[in-house]
Amino acid sequence: MSRIGKAPITIPAGVEVTFKDAVMTVKGKKGELSQHIDASVSVSIEDNVITFARATDAPDHRSKHGLYRALVFNMIHGVSEGFKKEMEVIGVGYRANAVGQQLELALGFSHAIILEIPKEVNVTTVTEKGKAPVVTLESYDKQLLGQVAAKIRSFRKPEPYKGKGIRFVGEEIRRKAGKSAGKK
Repeated sequence: MSRIGKAPITIPAGVEVTFKDAVMTVKGKKGELSQHIDASVSVSIEDNVITFARATDAPDHRSKHGLYRALVFNMIHGVSEGFKKEMEVIGVGYRANAVGQQLELALGFSHAIILEIPKEVNVTTVTEKGKAPVVTLESYDKQLLGQVAAKIRSFRKPEPYKGKGIRFVGEEIRRKAGKSAGKK
């Protein structure tokens, strides 16, 4: 049996969960999310606890059991507490600036990259002298937040020789040695 799927979810105070016509809707102080639940997974909500069960032990049903439990848990956590990702822009002359829902990135190309951020995601930038600019993304939707962060990172992935590029705060980049010294 799925260890993740078996775990019950406790609904925190201030979060309203409804399940109707195979659609789970979660409302909280940060926003509202909904997710379609496959018919092979049954959901029961009793005394502020959500439990999931599957129809059979078929591999497809087993994978969906854990999947939908994790998706609903992330929805509840998102609308109550929210999610946050921080990214560093490392490189000489690399800059990041957020104006409203637009993120402007100078990454060594001939032009600045301007990215329109969805309204569900809040973006802020911090630039301190002597440190790499930090882009902070916050949202109640974990999937959308990860998608936006991956898009920003794709503009200039960290390279292994000098470590330049956009990386998540705390991420370890595997470094490589450069070319050996010249001919004898």
